[in-house]
Amino acid sequence: MTSHMSTLDSLFATIESRRGADPDSSWTAKLFAKGPEKCAEKFGEEAVEAIIEAVKGDREKLTSEAADVLYHLLVMLAARDVPLSDVLDELARRQGLSGIEEKARR
Repeated sequence: MTSHMSTLDSLFATIESRRGADPDSSWTAKLFAKGPEKCAEKFGEEAVEAIIEAVKGDREKLTSEAADVLYHLLVMLAARDVPLSDVLDELARRQGLSGIEEKARR
């Protein structure tokens, strides 16, 4: 069984491999071709769709929209050259801190 983290790592690697590919061959390549701002906009749209499904209480649709959010977050990170490992390192750094303590340190 594949771990969930390796699934995210694998997806991020696939996303990175689409950089510079023919936009007609891949949705990811099409997003990259439109630039980082469009990648960010698309992430925002997907986040709003997830929020709507969360408010409605539809677990199946929320699960699907959450997958879209994670994918588009990874695309947005890649578009701005932020490795997934940097985000995971930041999450690891925050572990063990209360949310209040962590926010105070920023």
